[in-house]
Amino acid sequence: MTAAIGTRDFLLPDLGEGLSEAEIVEWRVAVGDVVTVDQTVVEVETAKAVVDVPCPYAGRVVALHGAAGEVRPVGQPLITIAALDDAPDPHATYREEERAGSGNVLIGYGTGHGGTGRRRRRPRLALAPEPGTPNAAGPVPGPASASGSPAPAASPALAGSAHAGSPAPASPGQAGSPALGGVRSADRTAEPAPTGGPAAPLVISPIVRRLAKEHGIDLASLRGTGPGGVIRRADLDAAVAAPAPAARLAAVPDAPVAHVGLAPAGDGDTVIPLTGIRKVIADKLSRSRREIPEVTIWVDVDATGLLETRAAINAATPDAPVSILALLARICLSGLRRYPQLNAHVDTEAQRIVQSAGVHLGIAAQTDRGLVVPVVRDAQRLTTRELAAALAETTTAARAGTLPPARLTGGTFTLNNYGVFGVDGSTPIINHPEAALLGVGRIVDKPWVVDGQLAVRKVTQISLTFDHRVCDGGVAGGFLRHVADCVEQPALLVANV
Repeated sequence: MTAAIGTRDFLLPDLGEGLSEAEIVEWRVAVGDVVTVDQTVVEVETAKAVVDVPCPYAGRVVALHGAAGEVRPVGQPLITIAALDDAPDPHATYREEERAGSGNVLIGYGTGHGGTGRRRRRPRLALAPEPGTPNAAGPVPGPASASGSPAPAASPALAGSAHAGSPAPASPGQAGSPALGGVRSADRTAEPAPTGGPAAPLVISPIVRRLAKEHGIDLASLRGTGPGGVIRRADLDAAVAAPAPAARLAAVPDAPVAHVGLAPAGDGDTVIPLTGIRKVIADKLSRSRREIPEVTIWVDVDATGLLETRAAINAATPDAPVSILALLARICLSGLRRYPQLNAHVDTEAQRIVQSAGVHLGIAAQTDRGLVVPVVRDAQRLTTRELAAALAETTTAARAGTLPPARLTGGTFTLNNYGVFGVDGSTPIINHPEAALLGVGRIVDKPWVVDGQLAVRKVTQISLTFDHRVCDGGVAGGFLRHVADCVEQPALLVANV
């Protein structure tokens, strides 16, 4: 697609390694809005994260390419910007397309199939702000999203809304449709409900409608927190997480409580769409299991000394605490310095093993969106305190869903603390294309022989899953034994710093 003279198309940028498309979650601007350089214009969801996309151009928005819920490929036009001096009137553009009968859709202005006569301005009914909330002209904060991060406040510029200060043209039968919800972007007013009938739920985003259908939720039963009562994705997420009312239980006859919110398939079966990050996780793990001949070895270790060392460090400098995860990461870095064969990946196309110069440490983190592995790059360059701070910041941002896609790829070795789930051991799948993963179980009191005497000690199980193509058992066993020795005797780390 070629931009018109005087306009520039901003193409959907590359949002990270291996990402070829993104789904539009919410437009932050509307046709006719004036934007500045680096202003966020749209929120998109990739297979790895929810991302705010800034526009590198300044000017007036003349076209939005794609509606909320639509998937756009990388490199295709996302938004068209005209310089302020020669920005065309979007309404004139709409009328020109309408007369030509092109059927092209200009977001927020219908499809051009209506008549060419002058449109009457429909009356607007201003919505009074609820008690305890800002007035209609101010921002309305939303609840936290499913990812744990604060949900973005609904923007004055919503996809499909009318341009500020002008009537919203509509083709016959389109006025007041649920898709537009009768909401204008700038003055936050809503169309009055048709006389004698209930008001349609105010929903802008198609993804909200799709998710509501998948979870069997009646949108009319929800109270929107967006401007003018618009139902946002955060509202839907909250409804899914809430206990199901009797009305929803009755909608699925004889459905067990565990199935509430899932699409019924028949005879009590449920269907869960394999989409988004869940699909990416499934594809990546399946590829890892297909391509990597993995082996898991494990050992029980006495972690009493490690816990005592951590307590001593934090007692000396309580303002900068060090976590057990940070100490385990430091031990892994020491082991990888001694056994660099495990800090590698297999290049199957070139038939070679590539050992990485730096350790880009991945930390497996369970989030509301699924399992992700954020990466701390060049972790070997950090002190233990810096490593602790980086790990805390990284895992917090991962659970909040605020990490950029680039922080979720490119790892060379992964540390997985599955002990937080209350389990002792695991045989995890390697995070493709890495060559190894160290897992740590829960630390519990167990009987242990110390100097020939039975004692109660803090014991954990550590496991190493490795790609047998990059090394044999001697290297893998040597690495795991080094890690175990450092856990039991943290003073050994000093010899390798």
